[in-house]
Amino acid sequence: MNSVSQLDQVKTGPWSGGRSPWSVEYGKIMMWFFLLSDAFTFSSLLIYYGAQRFSKLTWPAPDKVFQSVPGVVEHGAPLVFVGIMTFILIMSSVTMVLAVEAGHRRSKKEVIGWMIATIIGGFMFLGCQAIEWAHLFHEGFGWGEIPSPEELKQFFNGPVSLVAAQQFANLFFTITGFHGFHVFTGVLINIIILVMTINGTFERKGHYLMVEKVGLYWHFVDLVWVFVFTFFYLV
Repeated sequence: MNSVSQLDQVKTGPWSGGRSPWSVEYGKIMMWFFLLSDAFTFSSLLIYYGAQRFSKLTWPAPDKVFQSVPGVVEHGAPLVFVGIMTFILIMSSVTMVLAVEAGHRRSKKEVIGWMIATIIGGFMFLGCQAIEWAHLFHEGFGWGEIPSPEELKQFFNGPVSLVAAQQFANLFFTITGFHGFHVFTGVLINIIILVMTINGTFERKGHYLMVEKVGLYWHFVDLVWVFVFTFFYLV
């Protein structure tokens, strides 16, 4: 069975244009176009957050807002929990790389193993994010909701600003929720690819290009988290 689509075949006619100068499979370049458009969306959200953050004289301090490990330590462990979340997501990116590499060697068993590991990592990250959201809800933060002025004092290094606190809460839940939606979508796609791999779909096609395309999406999601982590938890 010919595994190369008509769009990817070399055109030999005098008016056919020959081979693509990028030498990139059609589906892969379309994935790059999608990721580029998605990057603009995330960039717009993060730029707006930065504009709000640095236009205010005071802002909730990340090491005071995120200083707990839910269920373990209530205070005194700044950024530990989000560090664990970040490590989990980065390791899931590593397992995706290994799945793509195994696909290049057409090692079905290894692809299945590394895809399962990637899916588990995605679910763990989403679980950690749900726990963090629940903890912030308990503290009084929410979309359109903030703690009382007296309670807000513990989250600021300087004077309390209700406007800054509300903008922080709204943007935090909007941006991390949007990213979490991408992670959840990626996990669902990974599950579909895993099922297709188990059923031998890619073996019959003669290539594992779809695993590589999904890998591009997953690496993009991980990269975006690095910027979200920097903006919300470090700056």
